[in-house]
Amino acid sequence: MAYQTLRNEYIHMPPVTRAYTTACVITTLAVQLELASPFQLYFNPILILKQGQIWRLITTFLFFGTFGFNFFFNMIFTYRYCRMLEEGSFRNRTADFVMMFLFGGLCMIIFAFFVNLLFLGQAFTIMLVYVWSRRNPYVRMNFFGLLNFQAPYLPWVLLGFSLLLGNAVYVDLMGIAVGHIYYFMEDVFPNQRGGFRILRTPHLLQTLLDELPEDTDYVPPPEERPGGFEWGNQNEEVNNPQENRQ
Repeated sequence: MAYQTLRNEYIHMPPVTRAYTTACVITTLAVQLELASPFQLYFNPILILKQGQIWRLITTFLFFGTFGFNFFFNMIFTYRYCRMLEEGSFRNRTADFVMMFLFGGLCMIIFAFFVNLLFLGQAFTIMLVYVWSRRNPYVRMNFFGLLNFQAPYLPWVLLGFSLLLGNAVYVDLMGIAVGHIYYFMEDVFPNQRGGFRILRTPHLLQTLLDELPEDTDYVPPPEERPGGFEWGNQNEEVNNPQENRQ
């Protein structure tokens, strides 16, 4: 029964979220089984440029450490907010979502050339959380039953939690910075007077990834539905004036 439930949940995951989380779990499992070593996965500019080990540009985003609290904590947040973005503001816009992945990854790799960072998966997760939080500013969050706050504060709460765990704060700060750059380029600047979309998804990517919606019935994204993990409960009430008048 549990297997069937997990199988159905996995099958119904949106494609980008399923692909990314699966790659992260498989990479970590390979290290756990000693089929691969973290030394083969970490970001190393010298090995990439001089020895052509270009796979490190990808594997640096896939390894969250061996199985333990940090791994499961990061994976839960990666899965949750990646899925909510893909089913929410990127609904039926898979190509744009992949474009955000590519843009965020490229920015972090550029930053990593100047900052000594070995693995960028945690920063990438914070970027996803930041973009979701800015696009859902009125959602109420509950963090482990201890803190209640609005969604835009979530990245900073996670940064403080990382500090308590003894993790490097600049990893979270880089994720926040890249997330803000993307948010500004996509949601702020185009809405300014004389503004325009800076990031344009290639037509080829749209042709390959985007599909016409099969139905016209709107299904509320997860961020508009209560439930889920305790620290992600949303208590927002949306008042509809038309319904109130009825």
